[in-house]
Order: sequence, then structure tokens, then C-alpha cells
Amino acid sequence: MVNPSTSSLETAVTDRAIIDARHLGKTYRSGKLEVAALRDVTLSAAPGEFVTIVGPSGSGKSTLFYILGGLTHATSGTLYIDGAEFSRMSDVERTRMRRAKIGFVFQRFNLLPTLSAMGNIEIAHDIANLGASEKKPLDRVLLDHLADLMGIKGRLEHRPNELSGGEQQRVAIARALISRPAIVLADEPTGNLDTKNSEAVLEMLRRSSRELNQTVLMITHNPEAAQIADRIIHMRDGEIRSIEKGMGTLIREV
Repeated sequence: MVNPSTSSLETAVTDRAIIDARHLGKTYRSGKLEVAALRDVTLSAAPGEFVTIVGPSGSGKSTLFYILGGLTHATSGTLYIDGAEFSRMSDVERTRMRRAKIGFVFQRFNLLPTLSAMGNIEIAHDIANLGASEKKPLDRVLLDHLADLMGIKGRLEHRPNELSGGEQQRVAIARALISRPAIVLADEPTGNLDTKNSEAVLEMLRRSSRELNQTVLMITHNPEAAQIADRIIHMRDGEIRSIEKGMGTLIREV
């Protein structure tokens, strides 16, 4: 079993990283009580790489997800997104960067019930354009490609209550991808799906990573779902404990 040093592994990835997190920590305070949710986490991900983060409840994986997505602040450490120091940006700058670079997929589909599948995808594109110096028109070629990729081409005019759970999650993925984000953050995207639909959604995320060269970082508690990734990061007690290649070949243990 090969066990390269932490520094050599991190350098190899960081040299071409679109996500580059260094020594992230997150402490929550309530009165005199302090709880460390994240402890000295360093990780990076390359363009087009699929990374999963696994761990039990309370391991820090969700806290890390929200920090990487700019939805909360780290207490310590630095975070670079596509070479820009995300962790030092103002709230306005971080919002612009998030709209331009990051797409989100959640366990709850969060589709607007009054809009069709097409409308939910279009409004995500419009939101991504808010505050942009140059408005980008909806890319119809990409929309057709995503509809084919996600298997929803014949369902675009249907509202969420007319779609199955698997179809709703596929629409949510298309919504996350329509603005061509460099990074897709997925939080338990198969948590509300049966086995067949879970496998389909995982394969679609895998294909979007390969075909659109998007970095996908997925949080999951399911070790079987995690195996689809290029790398699997195991967390416990707010720390990274080990990293594996996809299909379970250990490349680092802490």
C-alpha cells in the first residue's frame, strides 16, 4: 500500500486546482461554549475532477460544503476559487463569484412549484446573470445537450408536481449546469431517491464532469455512492482522515 506524504499529494493537485482550500477551520460560539466543526482542513480539486466527501453526521462535511460554496465563512484558513482568494472577498464579491463559478445541487430539489422544468432552468440562468457586466443569452445548444444528458427532453414543459423524484433531481442538476459553472457542489443529491434513480443521477453527475469539464464535489453519507468519484475524502470529527482513489485504492491515510 503506497502512502505518499501529505505535502506531495496536495502539491500535485494544487498546481492545477480550481478549488484550493488551505488549513480551513470553523468554530461555532454560543456564549462561552466553543465547538470546532472543522479543524485544519486542506484539500484541492482540479478542473473536471469528481471528488466525494464522506463521513458520519457531525464529521464536518456539510460545514466544509457551505464554506466552499461561500454560504458561510471559515474562522481560519484561506480558500481560492479559480485562483481568486474567495475567503477574503466581500459579501458582494463572493455572491458574484458564486453566481459565475458555482452551481449547487441539494438533497431537496428546491424547484419553484409554479414554474415548468424549463422555467426553473431559465430562472437559474437569469440569476447567474444578475450583476454581470455583460448579460449572456441562454445557450439553447447547451440546454438541448443538458436535456438529453439528463433524460428530461420530453418533460421540460411539466411542473415539478408532474415529475417523479428522479426527474425533479435531474431538472435540478440541469438548473445547476445551465450557466456553465466551473464547479458543481452537490449535497446528498441522491438522499431522497430510490436505488435506480440514485444510480442514474450519479452517472449524470459523472458525465457532466467528463463532458463539460466541470469539477464536481459531492457530499454523501453513502460509501457506495462515493465510489463513482476520482477521489474519496473521508472526514471525521472535523478533520480529513484519509483519501482514496475511486473504487477504494488508498492513496493517503492521516
